Amino acid sequence: MYLRLYSLIRGSCQQFFEPLNSSVRIIGGNVGLQHPLSSSAIRLQEADAKPVETKKPSAPVKRLKDLFPPFPGEESSLAWDSKKFEELPIAHIKATYNNTHIHVTDCLGQYMVRTSCGSEGFKNVKKSTPIAAQTAGISAAAKARAKGVTYVRVLVKGLGPGRLSAIKGLTMGGLEVVSITDNTPVPQEETP
Repeated sequence: MYLRLYSLIRGSCQQFFEPLNSSVRIIGGNVGLQHPLSSSAIRLQEADAKPVETKKPSAPVKRLKDLFPPFPGEESSLAWDSKKFEELPIAHIKATYNNTHIHVTDCLGQYMVRTSCGSEGFKNVKKSTPIAAQTAGISAAAKARAKGVTYVRVLVKGLGPGRLSAIKGLTMGGLEVVSITDNTPVPQEETP
């Protein structure tokens, strides 16, 4: 028990004094006999050597509310390509156990781009792999970029193996994903 307590105290003391020792100059050539020079004297010497810089006004502090997309129905001051969050195109990803479908629509749900693992040339069992989903995502992103889309919201549905790979493919293809929403229905427990 004492050994454990000793090692705990020793480790925390080393963590506490390590930044202090790194900021202090060491006097003496022998590694075993190192004596630190006073860190306050070092700071005074460095202050004399460096010219005094005036502080620049700091940037306004961003609130957490400004960093994340808004909740549905909530107004936001954020804009992507001079479009509000609600006006951004939506990438629908349906990841089944046998295939992954990707549809890119505008904010009203009008079709823009459609692709799937099968349409990219993968056959049979290979359609259900993450590599196929990533390839389909890259293809969908390239087609969407040709139509002028740069930012998308993503809605994911299904439990297939291509869920995250399709999102990665969209980003690799040049689209910037603003938000990801999981739209997979949750099974309800039956009550007897």
